Amino acid sequence: MAGILDNVNQRTQMVGQNRLELLLFRLQGRQLYGINVFKVREVLPCPRLTAIPHRHPVVRGVSHVRGETVSILDTGMAIGRPPIPEEELSQSLVIVAEYNRKTQGFLVKSVDRIVNLNWEDVHPPPRQAGKDTYLTAVTELDDQLVEIIDVEKILAEVSPLQDEVSEEFDSSEFRENNASMRVLVVDDSSVARRQIQRCMEAVGLEVEIKNDGKQALEYLESLVADGSDIHDHLALMISDVEMPEMDGYTLVTRCKANPGLSGLYIMLHSSLSGVFNKAMVQKVGADDFMAKFNPNELAERVMEIIDNRQQPESQ
Repeated sequence: MAGILDNVNQRTQMVGQNRLELLLFRLQGRQLYGINVFKVREVLPCPRLTAIPHRHPVVRGVSHVRGETVSILDTGMAIGRPPIPEEELSQSLVIVAEYNRKTQGFLVKSVDRIVNLNWEDVHPPPRQAGKDTYLTAVTELDDQLVEIIDVEKILAEVSPLQDEVSEEFDSSEFRENNASMRVLVVDDSSVARRQIQRCMEAVGLEVEIKNDGKQALEYLESLVADGSDIHDHLALMISDVEMPEMDGYTLVTRCKANPGLSGLYIMLHSSLSGVFNKAMVQKVGADDFMAKFNPNELAERVMEIIDNRQQPESQ
């Protein structure tokens, strides 16, 4: 296992190429699962776990990892599969990753390898999987299905965050001045889509939802197909980075290369936070970046963006 994540930064400089690298792992059994390498800090043998009172059943305990106290989730339990038996913990591994500004440990049985894929080969989960599925995408490698887990859904259930704009947040003046303004939200996670939609609607904005970059680009192109100005349709777009079919980087690149869409204000909104390389945002031409998910912070930033972009027109 040593060295599998060496030079992760070099291995993930694929901005605008619609590619990703997945760290493949197994739980109990032969099924392969994947997590984006860019979210992974390290993989280590399961450390000694300390139980904490009143913990969620999925949390097997906490451990000190490089001076930081990290909760260790049993990934199998989190998606409704059997837990790793206590006597097998010493032979198990922990994937230490960063999601939504927090470091989290995911207990797995084994780690397989890192693979380089095109997002076009990564697809949304089949509809028959149901709305409560823990999958955010699937792909196929060597005739075997790889399931990419919706980690944001897991974390929302295990450690819910405040995802509503606080009652003290005053958007009354903004609502009065920006009635019927519309925002396009693009995210493959059902949990994230709902969070952002509630946040935008709380300050009086209308929301259009798309599940991936390909859907979003087709929608945007249809808006300006008649030669109309994109600003007549949308105030801005908030897009995730990791999405099947077409990722957020590629979506931004394609939009900025299209004269009819280049003026659209685009915020990348991603759970890639502390390890996120802001040079990548600049490279693809995004206008802004915000790490998920603080509802007040997101609402305030969006209100500020819209107000600032309207000022020249009112002068």
